[in-house]
Amino acid sequence: MAALNRFVRAAAGTAATLSVARRAMSAIASESGARMPASFARAGLALPEVRRDPAERNVQWVFLGCPGVGKGTYASRLSQFLGVPHIATGDLVREEISSAGPLAGQLEEIVNKGKLLPDEVIIDLLSKRLEGGGAKGESGFILDGFPRTIRQAEILEGVMDIDLVVNLKLREEVLIEKCLGRRVCNECGKNFNVASINLKGENGRPGISMAPLPPPPQCASKLITRADDTEDVVKERLRVYHELSEPVEEFYRSRGKLLEFDLPGGIPESWPKLLQALNLVDHDEKQSAAA
Repeated sequence: MAALNRFVRAAAGTAATLSVARRAMSAIASESGARMPASFARAGLALPEVRRDPAERNVQWVFLGCPGVGKGTYASRLSQFLGVPHIATGDLVREEISSAGPLAGQLEEIVNKGKLLPDEVIIDLLSKRLEGGGAKGESGFILDGFPRTIRQAEILEGVMDIDLVVNLKLREEVLIEKCLGRRVCNECGKNFNVASINLKGENGRPGISMAPLPPPPQCASKLITRADDTEDVVKERLRVYHELSEPVEEFYRSRGKLLEFDLPGGIPESWPKLLQALNLVDHDEKQSAAA
């Protein structure tokens, strides 16, 4: 852990961390107006307009939710829908591990045990990603997997104006099945899921069904399971997440920025309802319905 400890000490102070983050993040942050859709008025939430003028910044959203809930799936779809970058800190960590750099071994060990990485490591990776995006002219973002701790939320709040925080929610037994069913193509890197979930409603909770997300034929023989997708590790990740997530949720709830969304099923059921909750319109679907 010596290399990791040296790295953490180098970025340890909150003031230093804020300085690094502020320089990187300010490249893509600027003031913009906001509107209050009728569907959000009662919740006290304000959703910004999607950027129309290149001189204005685009949305700056955060996605929260337990491991396996589908943050990456829905954040990626919204990223394409709104034309903003999707930045997943989990992907940044995996890229760092695969780089075989000086921290790769230590980071991999922490991840494979279901533990959280030190704040300074995550903030450093995120700052570099935002700095690179800002240099390319990116505006706005959808953050996935950050912040995970109250300290991370406070640091982010100090340097960025987050418009909206979407908290995706799903029953724990479904989360575990989804995580155990995840597969990755070791050639193209795309994610799939072999789990077929069909739980009946009970104790006032509705039933939930999720069909598998099978790979195309060219990927079928190349699927692998992530090293951290074992039942023990998944349960530990969920325990850690629940322990740390409540203060983060309350942090954004108290600021009127938290939208909690219970996933009703798989993508076909959830995607249109999520767009509706966000007061967004899928123009392609609207045109198809009118045809």
